[in-house]
Amino acid sequence: MVSDPVGPEELRERFGLEPLPLEGGWFRQTWSAAAGADGRPLGTAIIVLLSTADGQFSAMHRLPTDEIWHFHSGDPVELLLLTEDDNSHRKVLLGDPADGDTPQLVVPAGAWMGGIPTGPRGWSMFSCTMTPGFLPEDYEGGSREELTERFPEAADDIARLTRPGEALRFPDSATEPP
Repeated sequence: MVSDPVGPEELRERFGLEPLPLEGGWFRQTWSAAAGADGRPLGTAIIVLLSTADGQFSAMHRLPTDEIWHFHSGDPVELLLLTEDDNSHRKVLLGDPADGDTPQLVVPAGAWMGGIPTGPRGWSMFSCTMTPGFLPEDYEGGSREELTERFPEAADDIARLTRPGEALRFPDSATEPP
């Protein structure tokens, strides 16, 4: 295992990270632009930490707008992307470009996405930006059964990136971003 001067516990404390509901991991919202005429923020950004020691991964989910993932530190995040338009699936390593990984990725609106750190450290730190900004009702979690039925060739990856029995939507009472 790689020895880091900074580990996930210190990063959680340093950045004031809290559990990320439904999706998994630790996060903090770092930016929310003023609301537009419809009340939706014009943009939002969060910083996220995933740690395999905590059993954390980004569970399969989709959003109605594009989301940009930006790698910061730790191991690469293996992202699984499923698109219903063409019934395709692909994996992308979000990580250090010096290692041949992708440092930034735009996930198109409506694509299913989920990710997990892959490497000796067992943790990854990244951020996600959306414009227009995120609202809790935007989040749609992926059902293992339904995604496996639609994308049988990705069944093993879908199984690693879903949490059976967990809620797939925020409660109706949620009015603020998580």
